[in-house]
Amino acid sequence: MTEITCKLLVVGAGPGGYTCAIRAGQLGIDTIIVEAAKPGGTCLNVGCIPSKALIHAAGEYETIAAAADDKSALGISTAKPSLDFAKTIAWKDGIVRRLNGGVAGLLKKAGVRLIAGHARFRDGKSVEVETQSGAQTIHAETVVIATGSEPVALPHMPFGGRVISSTEALALTEIPGKLVVVGGGYIGLELGTAFAKLGAAVTVVEAEPRILPQYDGELSAPVERRLSALGVTVLTGAKAKALVADGTKLTIETTGGEQRTLDADKILVTVGRRPATSGFGLESLDLDMAGPFIRIDDRCRSSMHGIFAIGDVTGEPMLAHRAMAQGEMVAEIVAGHRRGWDRVSMPAICFTDPEIVTVGLSASEASGKGFGVKTDLFPFKANGRALTLEREDGFIRTVARADNHVLLGIQGVGAGIAELSAAFSLALEMGARLEDIAMTIHAHPTQSEAFHEASLKSLGHAIHI
Repeated sequence: MTEITCKLLVVGAGPGGYTCAIRAGQLGIDTIIVEAAKPGGTCLNVGCIPSKALIHAAGEYETIAAAADDKSALGISTAKPSLDFAKTIAWKDGIVRRLNGGVAGLLKKAGVRLIAGHARFRDGKSVEVETQSGAQTIHAETVVIATGSEPVALPHMPFGGRVISSTEALALTEIPGKLVVVGGGYIGLELGTAFAKLGAAVTVVEAEPRILPQYDGELSAPVERRLSALGVTVLTGAKAKALVADGTKLTIETTGGEQRTLDADKILVTVGRRPATSGFGLESLDLDMAGPFIRIDDRCRSSMHGIFAIGDVTGEPMLAHRAMAQGEMVAEIVAGHRRGWDRVSMPAICFTDPEIVTVGLSASEASGKGFGVKTDLFPFKANGRALTLEREDGFIRTVARADNHVLLGIQGVGAGIAELSAAFSLALEMGARLEDIAMTIHAHPTQSEAFHEASLKSLGHAIHI
C-alpha cells in the first residue's frame, strides 16, 4: 500500500468537490481529490446536465410533431417525425463526456491530483482509496467531505427491473410505452414531461393533494395545465403500494382507501434524495449529525477540527450551485481568507414546462417572519415577448417589505424563465427596492419586462395591465 500526503483532501468530485479543489489549487494549496466514478458527480453525469439535454430533445421533437399534426399556429407543416432514441441518448452522453473531460482538465490546470477510486476514512486525517493499481493511503491536514446524495427507494419497491430511479431513466435506450412516475416533485415532473413529449403514456402518482407541493399553488397551476395538455394523467392524494406478482402493474391507494392498479412498462420512483454517507467509513469519525446530514456551521466546518462538509451531504437545499458556492468558500478559508456564509438568496429552479423560479421568501414566508408585505404579479399573457413565443401561461411576482419596499423574494413561472434567476438573485443580494427595479430600463420585447411591470404594479402604477 502506497502512502501520499497533501494539505487538502476532497472526497467526492461533484460540483461542490471539484469547485473546492480547483479553487484551492488556484490558491496554491497542495490538493488531492478522490472520486470513485467520473468527475462531475450526480449533477453532471446522471442528473442536472443529462436531464436538461433530454428535456431539450423532447421539446424539439414535440414542436416538430405538432407541425406534422397540423397543430402549429405558425403555418408550419412537416412530415410526421421519427425518433431514434438511442441516438438521442448518444448525443446526451457525448455532452456528459465533453464536460467530464472539461472538469478533469480544469483540475489538472489548477495542479490538483485526481485519484480514481473509492475512499474510506481511517480517521479524521487519512483515508484509504481502492484504485485500479492497488490501495493507497492519503494523509491530509484538512479534509472536505463532498460525497453528495443518492435517490431514495421505496421500502416495498426496491430499484431493479421495471422499477427505476432517475439514473436509469436517463440511460434508457427506448421510450417506455407506459411510464408511471411515483412522486410529483420536480425530478419526477421534469422527466415525466420529457417522456410524455417523446410519446410515452405517462401517469404521475403523488401522495400530496397537488403536484409540486414545495411550491405554492399559483406557481404549480400552469405546470398542471401543461401536463393535462400533454395528456399526462396526474393522480394526487395517491400512494404507491406494491407491484403485482409479475411486476407489470403498480397498485396504488387513494386517500379514501380505494385501491386500483396501473399498467407500467417502467416505474420511475422520484420520492426524494438522501445524503450519501454510507460506505465511506464516516462512522469511524466523531461527527455531529443533523438527522441524516452532517452538521456544519456558517463556514461549513463540521464538529471535528480540520474536517469540512459541503453540498447535499449537509442538508437542504440540495442544489448544485449551493455546493459550488460552499466549495469555493471552503477553499478560501483553508487558504487563510476570512469568509463566511452570508448569502441572501439561493435560487431554486424547476425545469418543468413551464419552468418555475423562486428566489428568497414567498409572501407567506415573509409574513411568517413578521414582515409587512407588498406583493403583486404581472402575467405573461400581457407580455409581448411571451405571446410571440406562444407561451403566455405564467407570471413574475415580487415580494417586498411594506415599509421600505426592499425586495424579500421573487417568484415566477413561464417558458424559459430559468435564465432570469440570476437577475432575481442579484436584486436580492444588492438589497434592491421596488423602486430600483421600476427605475431600471428593461429591454423590449423581453420576458424580463414582467419583472419590471410586477414592481410597477406593486407601487401602484403598472403600465401594461
